[in-house]
Amino acid sequence: MRQSHLYTKTLKEAPSDEVSKNAILLTRAGYIHKEMAGVYTIMPLGLRVLTKIENIIRHHMDTVGNELLMPALSPTERWEATGRLDSIDVLMKTAPANKASEERSSASYILNPTHEDVITPIVKNITRSYKDLPVAMYQIQSKFRNEARAKSGLLREREFRMKDLYSFHVSQDDLMRFYEEMKSVYANVFRDIGIGKETFITVASGGDFTPNFSHEFQTLTDAGEDVVYLDRKNGIAYNKEVVTEENAKKLGVDFGTLEQVKACEVGNIFPLDTRFSSALDYTYIDDKGEKQLVYMGSYGIGPTRLMGVVTEVFADDKGLVWPASIAPFSLHLIVLAKEKDADSYKQAEELYKKLTEKGVEVLFDDRMVGAGEKFADSDLIGIPMRVVVSDKSLLAGGVEIKERTSEKSEVVTIDELLKTYTGNCE
Repeated sequence: MRQSHLYTKTLKEAPSDEVSKNAILLTRAGYIHKEMAGVYTIMPLGLRVLTKIENIIRHHMDTVGNELLMPALSPTERWEATGRLDSIDVLMKTAPANKASEERSSASYILNPTHEDVITPIVKNITRSYKDLPVAMYQIQSKFRNEARAKSGLLREREFRMKDLYSFHVSQDDLMRFYEEMKSVYANVFRDIGIGKETFITVASGGDFTPNFSHEFQTLTDAGEDVVYLDRKNGIAYNKEVVTEENAKKLGVDFGTLEQVKACEVGNIFPLDTRFSSALDYTYIDDKGEKQLVYMGSYGIGPTRLMGVVTEVFADDKGLVWPASIAPFSLHLIVLAKEKDADSYKQAEELYKKLTEKGVEVLFDDRMVGAGEKFADSDLIGIPMRVVVSDKSLLAGGVEIKERTSEKSEVVTIDELLKTYTGNCE
């Protein structure tokens, strides 16, 4: 993509109404645009990152389940049936916005913050026997929650993207077999996104879902709102909410020897057991011809929150630093030329053409602005590799390359660059 055609602008100053690092840098770099507290438009650069995050998640979820897409709206009756209409403190609903709308229909609906109440009747309708189970289905969709403290950019939103997977089983043993498998699947997701080393599986409360423990995936960052007790040696953490004498005995852990650190939850898995199948009368016929309740699990990851967390973890004083797997582009090609007839501009055009023809994702800064502005924007945008074509680089034998996190650059020939990124020379 040509940067002159990228319809977004970088900002030199931090937005006055943002306090978190991720909101400030993602706004300044043109990745997001704030609509109101907790609600953001994902701009073209941001959408490229978000799409890559979601595709990594999708790749791993496809190994264990089928993808579907459920509605954002659901009838209040579903939530009444599960007893959650009056108990979830972030639940939001729609209502007619004006008299004309109310005259058309006065009905109100739930804006789903999660989909257990929706998916359970769907799967109930397609399974009858133990032979139909297990089933696992997931979606990647926008969710809505009435957050009281929507002030941390993408870390705490009122509208956000969520991957939620639900599994259905004939027994608790089969549920827990799948549950353990999902721990590994989740670890692979965070590894491929680039935060595997900073992210730890974390023992947490079962909350409203189950009396058993659940598990979170917590990424270490000072911007996190959670405190976890970290056992680095064994690669596991414990949410502060479970740090009690009773749980210490139950888990066989001496919490007093562990490191207390701040972290941000990027994923969670819950053994729901029969919580929803009991409420919605979801049973199957076992091999003896008898009715049995279905066991369930739920598994969530927040793609937009991951954008914010990656920013908090890796950004530096110059701007964003994206892992290669989710960067909006692989290369930031910058031409330093005063006019489009210059040799350097022509060489940059030719290089851009060859790279893009081979499928390399390139942001080509073809703007007629100064070198200082181009370099500052490049650092702010955070693409992993910068390639500069100038009269100086051509005299030195090629193009100047520099990794985003390096202070040093080097000159390589155009053939070397093409071979590295396309496997071919000129």
